[in-house]
Amino acid sequence: MRARKVFPVTAVACALMMGAPALAGVPQEPAHPPRVGVHQRLSPQTSDGVRGPVAAPVPFGVRAAQSTSDRVSWQVAPGVTYTTWDQTDVRGPIRAHLLTVDPAQPGVALDYAAQGPVRETAPVIDILRKDAAVAGVNGDFYDIGDTGAPLGLGRDRERGLLHARDSGWNASFYLDSRGVPRIGTLAMVARIAQHPELRVTNLNSPFVKPGGIGVYTHGWGRTAGYRVTEGQVHQVRMVVVREGRVQSSTKKLTTDKRVRGLVLIGRGDGAKRLRRLHVGSRADVSWWLDPQPQMAISGNRFLVDDGLIKVTDDRELQPRTAVGIDDDTGEVLILAVDGRTKASRGYTMVELADLMIDLGADEALNLDGGGSTTMVARRPNGRVGVLNTPSDGFQRSVANALEVTYAPPK
Repeated sequence: MRARKVFPVTAVACALMMGAPALAGVPQEPAHPPRVGVHQRLSPQTSDGVRGPVAAPVPFGVRAAQSTSDRVSWQVAPGVTYTTWDQTDVRGPIRAHLLTVDPAQPGVALDYAAQGPVRETAPVIDILRKDAAVAGVNGDFYDIGDTGAPLGLGRDRERGLLHARDSGWNASFYLDSRGVPRIGTLAMVARIAQHPELRVTNLNSPFVKPGGIGVYTHGWGRTAGYRVTEGQVHQVRMVVVREGRVQSSTKKLTTDKRVRGLVLIGRGDGAKRLRRLHVGSRADVSWWLDPQPQMAISGNRFLVDDGLIKVTDDRELQPRTAVGIDDDTGEVLILAVDGRTKASRGYTMVELADLMIDLGADEALNLDGGGSTTMVARRPNGRVGVLNTPSDGFQRSVANALEVTYAPPK
């Protein structure tokens, strides 16, 4: 493991050293939050919504881990290394799992992975098996217990852009047009050629933004009715487009029907504007990401930007999954930290960001955590298996994954 990179001491670090139980200015969440729609769930800690225990204050002057032990490492494939270790500090023990990936290694590739339709969930090991991946982790936050769809965006190298929204959940890990790993904000651009004034806000999303228009394709799976309008039944409209022409326009949404062509769903002002698409008229719909990456998967928060911690929550302990980039080496760092067990307490957001910096990350992104946190990789015996300890006691079915594949160069 590399030596820790030097970075400026932030106000967050100072607060940690002073042992403040909560940072000033950080909103305190209610013990029992009101039930709200998906669009109102601001930056959840985990998809499952389970509240983690509050971390103990850190004594003055204590910052680094007190001890690290039981380090084990092996080569998963050329250019891909797995390392695990136990670490104990004043807050208690954690167990970490790290994949170090060199995307410049011939035969190594990073990609978005999913079981099938956007709405379909599956255990990480099953998702990765489809592409014969040698390693990977769970990916984006998702609409657990309802549509099952990811909250953000996903682009597969072969299948293209599968789901996205124009804004609001666009912090992403991606490979740019040259295949260089990046972490940053991606924007979905979508339009109806004959009606450029119509604002398309969602593609295969678990909900359509209020006032917006969502596009649903065959890749979404079967229609979900009013679940994609968060229960809104008035001022909604569904328009079906096939082969570039409007086939139907109705105020009623269908449930459990196969998507043939495109289904456009509007809410509020979006529904009113969809009335401009008359049956029989042309409607050429297109969408893409800007900039145009080779692959992409989103998370909910930037942990590290240019070597600086970007999160402030040092209260809630959770199992965590993150991806980072070491600008010096070009390596991609994929981390899972176990939690909700006696052997591993989990990490706060600040601790997660701090560890990513210790590992060499100049940029880092938080992926889904909690019971979703799962790391899979090839063992020394050649078998691919789960290497961490999922906190549910079994693999949770998730929406997508970040996968690593290896094909020996010819």
